[in-house]
Amino acid sequence: METLVWVVHVVTAVVLIGLVLMQHGKGADMGAAFGTGSAGSLFGSSGSANFLSRSTAVAATLFFITSLSLTYLYSHPAQQQGLMDKVNPAATQAAPVAPAASPAETKPTSPVDDSKSKDIPK
Repeated sequence: METLVWVVHVVTAVVLIGLVLMQHGKGADMGAAFGTGSAGSLFGSSGSANFLSRSTAVAATLFFITSLSLTYLYSHPAQQQGLMDKVNPAATQAAPVAPAASPAETKPTSPVDDSKSKDIPK
């Protein structure tokens, strides 16, 4: 679900950018408005909305809806179980290992056991 919303969101953003760049801006009419007598379009509406402006409105609405959907999806994460969550932890535990003897408890083996080093007081 999340991947689908991401794809729609990115595609809508690219379409919205393209539609905005293709539209004819109001600033382009400003120079012609003073010299040709069509000053009504300078400060007011120049007529009803055309196909590009309606398509831009639809794309912008869809972009906001997908933005809100992504916000909701990330603020309320689903409890998804991964492959490792399905494994029974009791079945994977190995038998307990006996602790290793400490170095003080082990008797060092020396090549000569009949040495006089045992006679030295500690």
